[in-house]
Amino acid sequence: MAHRIALSRRKLLSGAAALATAAILPRSSLADWRPSETVRLIVPAAPGGSTDVMGRLLAAHLQTAWGQSAVVENRSGGGGTIGTAEVARSTKGDGTTVLIGNPGPNAIAYSIFRNLAYRPDQLQAVSNMIRIPNIVSAHPSTGLKSIPELITYLKANPDKLNYGSSGVGQSPHLTGAWFLQLTGLKMTHIPFRGAGPALQAALAGDIQILFDNLFPSLPQIQDGKLIGLCVTTPERSANAPDMPTMRETAPELAKFDVSSWFGVFLPKACPPEIVHALNLQVKAMLEREDIRKSIAGMGARADYGTPQQFADFVQAETTKFASIIQKEGLQMDVQ
Repeated sequence: MAHRIALSRRKLLSGAAALATAAILPRSSLADWRPSETVRLIVPAAPGGSTDVMGRLLAAHLQTAWGQSAVVENRSGGGGTIGTAEVARSTKGDGTTVLIGNPGPNAIAYSIFRNLAYRPDQLQAVSNMIRIPNIVSAHPSTGLKSIPELITYLKANPDKLNYGSSGVGQSPHLTGAWFLQLTGLKMTHIPFRGAGPALQAALAGDIQILFDNLFPSLPQIQDGKLIGLCVTTPERSANAPDMPTMRETAPELAKFDVSSWFGVFLPKACPPEIVHALNLQVKAMLEREDIRKSIAGMGARADYGTPQQFADFVQAETTKFASIIQKEGLQMDVQ
């Protein structure tokens, strides 16, 4: 009996030693994980946009790095919620289903849609990839050349100007709504079906102020067809270094920070080693010189983070947009 007890104790001690050794192994050892079958990158948007571009860049990188096929599948519709729901509902924890996310379905949707088909805890953050500023511009006929001038005009002429965006509940719309909430001013919102129609209305002078993503507005500003007032990120854009940030322009806007961001999520079922391995591949991709050039051409900056950093960022974004949406009284149904 004593001999058996000694053996059992020896097994327990060796098991504990193995666990202790695993605990002190460098996290880089977790990067040895690789998928055993084709990786599907779900892009909850139509081909050609920034979400799709980042999905295809990551797919090409993963295919080379892991030696396994990686394919992009576009699942557009419902403001990005249809494709996102497909990943959120996945119970496969094998790392072969990856979501390319953005603020719409991964931060704004939780507050604005009454009938959303998924919850935040069904996804886990891996890393952000890039951030792109939104931009505010004015039609030349307004004579406005800065945010302080816009604020002064609106104080003297409430509701005299209108502003356009790519649609109700989109990031540019909520950028405009937050600006008005923080300043206590009023403009009439004119939503359009996409950024293209909104830009054309701004160029024609049908709307006076445009809240948009950096592109396609910036080339029109550089050509003098619109007047650039500011970018909405905390830092200036390398593509428009002379244009101030929103938070530079007025004390009440000192904490203003809105961007279009594009990051990576996995289903909740995926274990830590898969999350870590994919996170390291995102980091490796963003450090490549050719990728950096592609990102710069989009007017973006790389924004790698650990899974925890990205999770904290997404939570902060969700909270921020929830406050804006609540004050606006916005509620919609997924179409």
